[in-house]
Amino acid sequence: MLYTMKETCNQVQMNYEALKFYCREGLVPNVKRDENNFRLFDERDIAWIKGVQCLRRCGMGIREIKEYMAYCLQGQDSIPQRKDMLENTRQKLEQKILELQENLKYIESKQKYYDDVLAGRIRYTSNLIDV
Repeated sequence: MLYTMKETCNQVQMNYEALKFYCREGLVPNVKRDENNFRLFDERDIAWIKGVQCLRRCGMGIREIKEYMAYCLQGQDSIPQRKDMLENTRQKLEQKILELQENLKYIESKQKYYDDVLAGRIRYTSNLIDV
């Protein structure tokens, strides 16, 4: 089955301009056209677009995604290179998770501090003003 741009946008939860950008940048290879030259997408295109969205959310840039796509287009022989790229992205994500966990610990400690101050368990102090 073939889908229009609008239908594809709904399926991948992407706005029209973003999908158009992906297509113009060459991030969606093999896009088909109808008799009026409108883009049409099939299930494989949609699966690919969802994968590209995930790679973007993981922090991969357009240039890196194009490189990854070029490897994919080479077929099975390029799997080692793709695995290396994904491993690099995985390591960056793990580092980001650690940073986010540290940030969360800080927020939780501040919330506990404020709860303790409000409950009268500890005296209020500030790094910004004299109290």
